[in-house]
Amino acid sequence: MEEVVLVDQQNNEIGTAPKDTVHTKDTPLHRGFSCFVFNDKKELLITRRSLTKKTFSGVWTNTVCGHPGKNETAVDAARRRLQDELGLVVRGIIEVSPYRYRFTDKSGIVENEICPILMGFTNDNPTPKEGEVEEWKWIKWVDFLKDIEENAEIYSPWSKEEALILQRTNPELQ
Repeated sequence: MEEVVLVDQQNNEIGTAPKDTVHTKDTPLHRGFSCFVFNDKKELLITRRSLTKKTFSGVWTNTVCGHPGKNETAVDAARRRLQDELGLVVRGIIEVSPYRYRFTDKSGIVENEICPILMGFTNDNPTPKEGEVEEWKWIKWVDFLKDIEENAEIYSPWSKEEALILQRTNPELQ
């Protein structure tokens, strides 16, 4: 059973809890990560969350999100989730920026995370695990930035905010 690390506002660990019990209408603050994976053509791999996900099901989002385990770094957690969820080995994963968010989905379930933004690279196509990803596609970074503005409702709220942070901190992606 996957556990999430519960934290206070300063990201100090205050305990752990089973992942399947944490996401409710009163989700406690916990650690997460959010990773954007690019290929050599400056395309971003985006995924559509499974329709069976407890939160934000069926929305398009950045490549992968998840939760570091106890004593696991965000980068190591991203490597693990990229392999488990998408069958990908991604090179050069780095933390780009700190990030903190709290969003409520249409069912009232809350996501409440301290969630560093990560970035990595691969030229491989994913082989998604059933129940994790509904669809995936590569999209040019500039087209993604335009689409999150024009079709905001189909994307996860965190992916839109994180993309703007990534755009500001990594102008070489243009």
